[in-house]
Amino acid sequence: MADLQIFLNIATEAALAAGAVLQSYLGKVEDKTAEKRPGDLVTAADKAAETVVLETLRRHFPEHAILAEESGKLGNQNQEYLWAIDPLDGTTNFAHEYPVFSVSIGLLINGVPQVGVIYDPSRNELYRAAQGLGASCNRRPISVSHTSELSKSLLVTGFAYDRRETDDNNYTEFCHLTHLTQGVRRGGSAALDLAHTACGRLDGYWERGLSPWDITAGIIILREAGGKVTAYDGSDFQMESGRILATNGYIHENLSRELGRAREVWQVEKKN
Repeated sequence: MADLQIFLNIATEAALAAGAVLQSYLGKVEDKTAEKRPGDLVTAADKAAETVVLETLRRHFPEHAILAEESGKLGNQNQEYLWAIDPLDGTTNFAHEYPVFSVSIGLLINGVPQVGVIYDPSRNELYRAAQGLGASCNRRPISVSHTSELSKSLLVTGFAYDRRETDDNNYTEFCHLTHLTQGVRRGGSAALDLAHTACGRLDGYWERGLSPWDITAGIIILREAGGKVTAYDGSDFQMESGRILATNGYIHENLSRELGRAREVWQVEKKN
């Protein structure tokens, strides 16, 4: 437990430093934006913020492995400690000065998310959690909502970068659930989607095409806030699948069922 607190404190230091870097670049990246693939942007801010995070983690934990969005795999990815880092989750939003982006730093211990920090520089909101230590926003405890009916819920989702090339693009699920709930939002930062579900602003979140750096921090924050994380069908969550269903727990079974129904509709339409 003491080690987890140390890991949490260092991750917090790194996230706040990266957030300051992002703020310094905001509105100044027009000529420094590139596409890794259609719709997947990278800016000078991504790289500068990641450098700060890497320097901080390496200074304190030189033996730990790292999986970072821009730098990729650093160190032995099969060792006990693996940091999953997204220095700028919501790059497209950031490039357009749309204030929904974050720094996400999570620690997997033997493959399980155990420490997470998400920093939202625009709102100056710092989400933190570690296994058994609870979840907080700006040092105040947070918990999931108590919404128990899907019809009264507010959900959030996203669309992967390959949505132009695949029929499995989440559009069917989005439309299906928009009709069954009070609304479905698309924020553009998976980390913040999980954080906002953890603090009760949203009741549930699902998405496909995700990487470990997108969701590792958010998973432990949500779980420590009382939420539930699984695969779409309610089975155990598998990081390598890239698919996540995360809710307050109360609507989890119903949301899982409706995602399955939407998938059935998609399969029928695909055959036709």
